[in-house]
Amino acid sequence: ENDEDRRLFGAMVVIAANAGGVWTPIGDVTTTMLWINHNLSTVPTITELFIPSIVCLVGSLFFLEKQVEEDNSLAESNVGEPSELAARGSLVFASGILSLLAVPVFSELTGLPPYLAMLTGLGVIWGLTDAIHLGEDEEATESLKVPAALSKLDTSGILFFLGILMSIGVLDKSGLLKDLAVFLNENLPSQDIIATVIGLASALIDNVPLVAATMGMYDLADFGTDDKLWQLIALCAGTGGSILVIGSASGVALMGLEKVDFLWYTKKASIGAAVGYFAGIGAYLAQNAILNGGLLDNVLPPAMAMVESAQAMTGLFM
Repeated sequence: ENDEDRRLFGAMVVIAANAGGVWTPIGDVTTTMLWINHNLSTVPTITELFIPSIVCLVGSLFFLEKQVEEDNSLAESNVGEPSELAARGSLVFASGILSLLAVPVFSELTGLPPYLAMLTGLGVIWGLTDAIHLGEDEEATESLKVPAALSKLDTSGILFFLGILMSIGVLDKSGLLKDLAVFLNENLPSQDIIATVIGLASALIDNVPLVAATMGMYDLADFGTDDKLWQLIALCAGTGGSILVIGSASGVALMGLEKVDFLWYTKKASIGAAVGYFAGIGAYLAQNAILNGGLLDNVLPPAMAMVESAQAMTGLFM
């Protein structure tokens, strides 16, 4: 097997995972945070972020694909035949997927908080698995039921997010986040550039505190639900983490699974990820300008600033 190609394909998966999670309310933790806080709603998020996410992915893959060596390694690989999933396993799997997909629909139709939709889906799966294994040996089927899955919850991760949100809450109440928002507005030429900078920062800093801080910096009263600022932040924070391998959970997983080091990823994949990142932002700005009018006035100035930023980023990695 070609280890270099394996790492490149792994980098592509990281970029695809981050870009693919942006355009649905349940696809990425930062988009979910904005959705739960009513900064974003379901339908506009899907319809207006889908194309920029695809452009981001395609732009990065077009760059990275040229580095893959042409050989017969895939044809000669000895990957085993996939095993067939039992009928009741397929039922549980399909029910789980449908429960996840139903979360934004449930929340949108009922107006209830998303966590109630998640708990409802959990209840459905719980009841289904208990019914499937009713009458079977308790010890043999214990690992196939919901309580066994709940016992594997990442409690430390939950506490991590809780700690972050509490810390951001303190900064918000102290007024520091508002001061930061004023500083950014005074020193950066537009909200588009601010969102872009936040996305670039997410390559180094965890995007959860970044987005939480941004939500504290800007009020919904000034930037309403589905405002361009929130959509850009969702796009930038979600895809900006691909620029560096330490910028996202999927990148960290790649480091562990394929022993990819920071310098290799920076040399081989960071430029491609940055190309896709700025392409996705450009696609969003163009789409927004077309839908709202004023293509030349609204897109060209930010686009030129994006090009200059991209050139500066490229210079860092050359």
